[in-house]
Amino acid sequence: MWLHYWAIVAAMKQGLLFYARLMLMLIGLGALPAYAMGQAPATKAPNIEAPATVAPFSFFKDCETCPELVALPAGQFIMGSDERHKVENPAHSVTIGKAFAIGRYEVTFDEWKVCFDAASCGNKMPDDHHWGTGRRPIINVTWWDAQAYIRWLKKTTGHKYRMPSEAEWEYAARAGTTTAYSWGDAATGLALGNCRDCGEKISHQTEPVGSFKPNPWGLYDVHGNVWEWIADCWHPSNAGAPADGSVRMAEKCRERVMRSGSWYYFSKNLRSSWRFKNDARVRSYGIGFRVVRELP
Repeated sequence: MWLHYWAIVAAMKQGLLFYARLMLMLIGLGALPAYAMGQAPATKAPNIEAPATVAPFSFFKDCETCPELVALPAGQFIMGSDERHKVENPAHSVTIGKAFAIGRYEVTFDEWKVCFDAASCGNKMPDDHHWGTGRRPIINVTWWDAQAYIRWLKKTTGHKYRMPSEAEWEYAARAGTTTAYSWGDAATGLALGNCRDCGEKISHQTEPVGSFKPNPWGLYDVHGNVWEWIADCWHPSNAGAPADGSVRMAEKCRERVMRSGSWYYFSKNLRSSWRFKNDARVRSYGIGFRVVRELP
């Protein structure tokens, strides 16, 4: 049984390698755009009021105070890893069958305040831990609090907003890469994200969104700053995870998945495949979220 399993994994990896080489050849011949290998084309400033058809990797907003989004195409990728971290096992192929848009940034205090002022996001602004608000990611919100913000976005814009599935999040974070991070396999001391050992000078607090370089598809802070609540219920591994990128539920769903790592955690927790959990009722100075907007 185990020999059969590892044979399948080996075949998947060989297939992915062949696919990568084929894509590079086609890109070199001009038959495919560069983003097929994780490099998005140059983009302009975001459009306000997205057109009916949104081009892949274009940036847009549904209103002036709404989160900025990046449109991602359908695609296939290898989710998870077969390394020593059991929560990431096994690596498996996932097909995202439909284009979607995801927040370029984690939802900020400024964006949350618009919902709060509309009396749709609680009766008290979340604590900023004396670090400041503005463009810093919203913190001290439960998974359920985040749902209130999403409901307000849906009502305000008339579009279908939700949390990303775990597979959608990793697909967006990897941005066509197969390395530990979207920039490569090393992170310590590189100052490419906000974590406990990411650079020589560590702030030990959140930083305004967009303070570090984006990944190849234009998303910021998918490695660090704050953990991000995910739609999925927690499962202790990727075994049995949906192959179509849909949300994975459970009969009892007190704990929800979190992704991205945070300023408080070490760089190993920022890897694209790293998975973590928390009680959906928890508020923390290290947890925020980003949104997904469904496309026609």
